[in-house]
Amino acid sequence: MEKIFPKNTFGKRMSSMLSVDSRRMFFTPLFFIMLGISISVPILILVMTTMMAGSVSVDPNTGKETVMEAFDSAWQIIGSVSTSGATGEAVSMDMTSMCNINLLYFGVAVLICLFVSADFKSGYAKNLFAVRAKKGDYVISKTMIGMIASALLTVGFVLGTVLGGAIAGLPFDMEGFTAANLVMRILSKVFLMAVFVPIYVLMSVIAKQRTWLAVVLSMAVGMLLFTMIPTLTPLDSNAMNVILTLAGGAMFSMGLGAISRLVLKKSDIL
Repeated sequence: MEKIFPKNTFGKRMSSMLSVDSRRMFFTPLFFIMLGISISVPILILVMTTMMAGSVSVDPNTGKETVMEAFDSAWQIIGSVSTSGATGEAVSMDMTSMCNINLLYFGVAVLICLFVSADFKSGYAKNLFAVRAKKGDYVISKTMIGMIASALLTVGFVLGTVLGGAIAGLPFDMEGFTAANLVMRILSKVFLMAVFVPIYVLMSVIAKQRTWLAVVLSMAVGMLLFTMIPTLTPLDSNAMNVILTLAGGAMFSMGLGAISRLVLKKSDIL
């Protein structure tokens, strides 16, 4: 009997879900648009700030003059070293500290919200839960695919940084950090996405087909955690930063994943 009706194991269900979600994420215009934005944003920021460096703007109400600052190094758009983080990236509101790779966390929020809400808008989620998938499998698959997508967007941003720095003629000097620190910084950024992606998935399953609500909720919750990003992922990151972000990402993924599963079980799928 088992040969005629093979057991639908967790591994088989996850393999099927991941296969479907991979096609729905990585073979659609949405992902390539977001990847293109991730590559082009650092290029535009580095080139434009370099061109406008030193220009002065005057507030007509107060007469206060503001001088446009530029990046001193191409790697500055990736972040700042921990010794300057307390007074630099984490607190300062100038152009160079606000327009950096941390903006990517909000871009990922939009991607995940659109990705998940499309399932509820099209009726795919209702049909999926009715015929084969368990809600826990759905949440795990969305989180894993979201993590892979966010990692690719992060790599895209780094690629854009290299291209933008070369076009703008900025130096690639590593002051206060090494190439190994830079690699661990990027890994820490990717692992920290495991904290934010489950948040975006949870907000999306709460909002379901209301994409605007999913985006608003994701941005609001993401902003509460935004200030911890520079502290956990400085430009001179080491193995400890990688371990902390990996552990934190694992805990958030399991905890928020369980909540997302509960929300799907207790609420109407429509």
